[in-house]
Amino acid sequence: MTFRRCLDAPLLGLLLLATAAAHAAGGLQGRSCHLPGVEEALRCVSVPVALDYARPAGASIKLHVTVAPAYRESALPDPLFVLAGGPGEAGSDVLPLLNNTFRRIRATRDIVFIDQRGTGRSGKLSCDDSKATDAAMTEQQLEAEVLACIGAMKVDFAAYGTANAARDIDQVRRALGYDKINLFGGSYGTRLGQAYARAFPAQLRAMVLDGVAAPEQVIPAGGRDGQAALDALFRQCAAEPGCQRAFPQLRQEFDALSARVAAGKVKVAVADPRTAEPLSLAMNSGRFLNTVHSILYSPADSRRLPFLIHSAANGRWEPFVARRNVAADFSANGSIALVLHLAVICAEDFPRLTPALRADDASALTAPVLSRLPAMCKAINVAPVAFVAPTRIEAPVLMLSGVLDPVTPPRRAEAAAKYMARAQHLVVTNAGHGIAQLGCTPRLLREFLDNPAAPVQAACLKDLPVPAFQLGSSGPQP
Repeated sequence: MTFRRCLDAPLLGLLLLATAAAHAAGGLQGRSCHLPGVEEALRCVSVPVALDYARPAGASIKLHVTVAPAYRESALPDPLFVLAGGPGEAGSDVLPLLNNTFRRIRATRDIVFIDQRGTGRSGKLSCDDSKATDAAMTEQQLEAEVLACIGAMKVDFAAYGTANAARDIDQVRRALGYDKINLFGGSYGTRLGQAYARAFPAQLRAMVLDGVAAPEQVIPAGGRDGQAALDALFRQCAAEPGCQRAFPQLRQEFDALSARVAAGKVKVAVADPRTAEPLSLAMNSGRFLNTVHSILYSPADSRRLPFLIHSAANGRWEPFVARRNVAADFSANGSIALVLHLAVICAEDFPRLTPALRADDASALTAPVLSRLPAMCKAINVAPVAFVAPTRIEAPVLMLSGVLDPVTPPRRAEAAAKYMARAQHLVVTNAGHGIAQLGCTPRLLREFLDNPAAPVQAACLKDLPVPAFQLGSSGPQP
């Protein structure tokens, strides 16, 4: 029986909070709190930071920080700071990772989750989520709602970029009383992590990057990678006897269905999978292709996609609509902060989205998103952030990539590694976007952080099973 299980939850929470106070002596202590996704009491801290670091005496904002204290009283002094993705996801949105990904690390280190400025409990910049998911609205109506929402905000969007978010991390480090820290970044969090590593090299001990964004990567330009993941799925289905028998014309069905949706010829009338109420939905390219793209992030999820496509092609849209609802149904703290997402993308990425890059990266999967960006970025109205040639990162870095990742495949990590002195790169054949939760990876993360200079022995990643295809309504085949 572990120490955690032999104590009741209230007593354990008090002990952990006392331990955290000892770890970060002299730092802000905050308060005990209970947040969605975690049963036990954690420590919530409010850290004030300058809105504009060029004017430190000017306006300030408060960052929400969640500290999960190390289990051992004799914990190591260098915590793990967790940087969420998006941009627009908050650290408090990914707290459930404590139960699996970071459980081993937490034995000896505090885990610190930051709600990046403009996300979660740090002044979330977003619009009415209920309208954003309103099935009765057209794409034009939804876009008009977002533009009106942005126009009504009295916010200096230029203050919410990656550079300021990196400076915020160091303010949190100092406020909590830590010296050196370790970083874990996922997806966009890998961009933010690299920005911190370059801005504050003396404070970084080691870094883990999961789903690595290369420094020169333009986030909205993901068509080539998304199309590669979709093509790989079609090939895998054709090569697997059961999937090939069930869906012998999968690619043709997808192409024909995409064309019908684009032509405005698909009207969906189903019982809403969430409420059982009648639902009428104009299935447009944005709704259809964005859902397909999001499904590709996870191989386990993507193995359902042939069944979803085949069902929809035959007029049965209920499974597809149910999958489309998943993000809204199971998010711990709502959707990502859309306006924060745009504030970052419109300043740092959109200005580099040249006609040549658009042509090279052309794919129907990302076309709906790209088509909306000009109007959105005009409304955000932020000055372009000049791209600065990346400097060398000296701290040890462990990078994780999935071959089937539709947004940050291994080639992105390989590009980032060119600017790293001590990088290890683990590539998982049957994985997509996000490796840290899979199989033996949590153990490997602990081993790396315990000894960042040692090679990570990752043969166990080869044992990750290939998810089974879903061939019918009963779910994946055994």
